[in-house]
Amino acid sequence: MNKISYILLLSFLLVSCNSKEKVDLLVYNAKVYTVDSRFSKQEAFVVKDGKFLAVGTSEELKEQYDSDTKYDAGGKAIFPGLIDAHAHFYNFGLQQRRVDLTGTSSFAEVVTKIVRFQNKYQLDYITGRGWDQNDWEIKEFPVKDTLDQLFPDTPVAISRIDGHAKLANQAALDLAGITTETAFEGGDIEQKEGKLTGILIDNPMELIEKSQKAPDFSERKTALLAAEKICFSYGLTTVDDAGLDRQVIETIDSLQKTGELKMRVYAMVANTPQNLDYYLDRAPYKTSRLNVRSVKFYGDGALGSRGAALKEEYSDRHGHFGALLSPVSEFKKIAERVAKSEFQMNTHAIGDSANYLVLKTYDSLLKDSPDRRWRVEHSQVIDSADFHYFSKNIIPSVQPTHATSDMYWAEDRLGEKRIKGAYAYKKLLDQAGLVALGTDFPVEKVSPFLTFYAAVARQDTQQFPENGFMPEEALSREETLKGMTIWAAFSNFEENEKGSIEPGKLADFVILDRDIMEIAIDSVPQTQVVRTYLNGEKVYGSN
Repeated sequence: MNKISYILLLSFLLVSCNSKEKVDLLVYNAKVYTVDSRFSKQEAFVVKDGKFLAVGTSEELKEQYDSDTKYDAGGKAIFPGLIDAHAHFYNFGLQQRRVDLTGTSSFAEVVTKIVRFQNKYQLDYITGRGWDQNDWEIKEFPVKDTLDQLFPDTPVAISRIDGHAKLANQAALDLAGITTETAFEGGDIEQKEGKLTGILIDNPMELIEKSQKAPDFSERKTALLAAEKICFSYGLTTVDDAGLDRQVIETIDSLQKTGELKMRVYAMVANTPQNLDYYLDRAPYKTSRLNVRSVKFYGDGALGSRGAALKEEYSDRHGHFGALLSPVSEFKKIAERVAKSEFQMNTHAIGDSANYLVLKTYDSLLKDSPDRRWRVEHSQVIDSADFHYFSKNIIPSVQPTHATSDMYWAEDRLGEKRIKGAYAYKKLLDQAGLVALGTDFPVEKVSPFLTFYAAVARQDTQQFPENGFMPEEALSREETLKGMTIWAAFSNFEENEKGSIEPGKLADFVILDRDIMEIAIDSVPQTQVVRTYLNGEKVYGSN
């Protein structure tokens, strides 16, 4: 080759290289589940300025784009960043500094954990969460006597796993001013033989919480960052926090703006007069990481604590129907107020009576507003006559692990007939056209892979029951993945910016160590996250 030919060839190669568009990240040799409208699978994608720029084959994208940062996925499965459509992100972070009582098999074990925790930390006020009397041999609410003896001068208040019942010792009751004469609406202050047992259900728990010292900014920051670290390790890139006060929302916003907190948060404003007065008189607040455009309202309590409001009495407690947490008139008044604003309403409804009230009210207010996307959080027990209310404008937001946690005792509460309308995720999907899926952590574990497994297999991690709990209500793998990505995004009014791997959308994605769409379903709970990316930035993983 003469000198002129060499120079021409070199010039051609330089021009060829320079003709490639420079991008921030090139990912190739992958199995990319795009979750686009065709649910297509691809091999590669490129990211520029925090968004997906192109999706296609490894060969074509390598020809068109160049990057200083390339990632050979080695055939691993890649999914859109996972969205938890109903969680308690901030409270989960706070719980990292409280005694963890999940998985306890008796009240004696609860007490042992509290004593060990206090011996280590020497707190002025002991708090914790996670006990569940349904997991104990004696399936009755505990009483405060032992805690009174062990901690006569130190307040102790420990919440049931669902957050709808609390056990407080006498020191905590005294600090809160609770006596046998304390008036309340919605819930219960349990008494036996004219004496307080220490059990508070639903609304009266607020008296305990108001008597506790509120976390300062430093404690709020620590909690949020602790929760973020754990959530990123599970591939979550957006969390819907179901019930936050303005102070916490503003803490989240400030930490996101400084870059200290990266997690995207869909914030549901807690239903308090102060919060409503502040937010409903304003337009929804939206940044690239925070979306404040919904109100969280509690319709009733939980089934496990028999606080869920049922149309007919509990099958295992004669004459008991559970309770609404607010008068019907108040719920309707607030719903009407939200309807006049730009905000979405997301109402906790467990029992069939609570669900009927919520659905009927939503339906009456939204008839002329086809795209308000109001949500029913949990949609847990539905009368067969009421499923027709659900649609893409009245969205069921459900947590599949609730079914597999409750299945051991749910029929005892509801009876053989009523259980058929409970945890009915397939019926809800068929009626609404979508379901938004979450965990409700810390009520359940954070792992979205347990969500996936419970939705598809309808079993616990010991593969019980053999054919699944109410297997006719199982979701397919594709439906489940959509519920954790694009449908969850839709329920947040964010389907045009996230929920799928498509050009123009935010580059949130997760790389897994196994393909949850193809492996044996009982292997899904062991899934590990290899890397988590948000805006094309790696926020978890070292490989």
